[in-house]
Amino acid sequence: MVRTSVRLLIASGLLLSVVPPVLGQAPVLRSANHDYRVVTVADGLMTPWSMAFLPGGDILITERAGRLRLVRDGLLRMESIEGVPEVLEQGQGGLFDVVLHPDFESNQWVYLSYAKPIGDGTEATTAVSRGRFENDRLMDVEDIFVATTQGRPGHYGGRLAFDADGYLWVTVGERQAPSSGDLTAHPAQDISNHHGTVNRLNDDGSVPSDNPYVGESDVLPSIWSYGHRNPQGLAIHPETGDIWITEHGPQGGDELNRVLPRLNYGWPVIGYGVNYRTGSAIHEGTLREDIEAPTHFWVPSIATSGLMIYNGDLFPAWKGNIFAGGLAGQQIARLTLDGQRVVREETLLEGMGRVRDIRQSPDGYIYVALENRGQPSAVVRLEPAGAR
Repeated sequence: MVRTSVRLLIASGLLLSVVPPVLGQAPVLRSANHDYRVVTVADGLMTPWSMAFLPGGDILITERAGRLRLVRDGLLRMESIEGVPEVLEQGQGGLFDVVLHPDFESNQWVYLSYAKPIGDGTEATTAVSRGRFENDRLMDVEDIFVATTQGRPGHYGGRLAFDADGYLWVTVGERQAPSSGDLTAHPAQDISNHHGTVNRLNDDGSVPSDNPYVGESDVLPSIWSYGHRNPQGLAIHPETGDIWITEHGPQGGDELNRVLPRLNYGWPVIGYGVNYRTGSAIHEGTLREDIEAPTHFWVPSIATSGLMIYNGDLFPAWKGNIFAGGLAGQQIARLTLDGQRVVREETLLEGMGRVRDIRQSPDGYIYVALENRGQPSAVVRLEPAGAR
């Protein structure tokens, strides 16, 4: 009954604003390894997209409409942070990810991905800007990456992550380019543009000299891999350094992929989904020898967004697990790896809202951005509820 009541509160937009009077705290939820509670960190947000943890405990939160918000001393500040670049809030476009430079404490660089207006301002492409976070505002803001894409106002990708060597990884979606006729002629199969790619950059946006396509003609040198659809999950494994992404399939066929250089991940040539509404075939099949197959896939789709690999101490049995958010699925898929194979999946937070992003805080809690389709939304935190 308690869990059902919590879901009703979320559906009505009151998201975990009431706690059981007897316990005085959020109800305990069960999982295979850890019992946990869901505690509200910030509510009243509109389509929160991502989070970053500042030294000292403050939290930056992006809202897709173009606002960068600050949580300080446990309270969400009403005013937005100044200095955010102009975004095109249209369709799925807007302000996306936020990450800190690995040496943030010395250089104060904050990185944002967003839908950058192009042409007459009615279309946009995926872009990355950086600025110095000083006196609670962004200074010296500049674009360091602007993708060569165009198309419908969706499937921007837009996830960012720094690896242990200080390289910046950027995902770009295929922008809903039609999938018909010669599938190999689709923009996501053409590495002279950024459609459906994972990109590797230096921290200033320049291209590392050892990128796989550097020096090749008619290929964009920032590209690491291609043939992706709409990668909205990106995480670097803290121990192995492997690059993992999740990407939206069409109707079915969401994918988890380990990203390797020069590999083609198949969109739209192979896959496990079908066309929306009609259910008709898109792909020539599910496997092809010269194309990389997904490590894991979901049919039906959970609409993957947000990705995290846990390495904290508060949930020790979850160390090394992959946490993949689901929008349509309203869930977190917790995936257990054996090497680079997924051997187990458990569903967490089912029915509590559209999971847009998942992050681990420096102290080992799990933070989740929940989206409520145009209604007030929240960032919540998973806390351990004691030993089992």
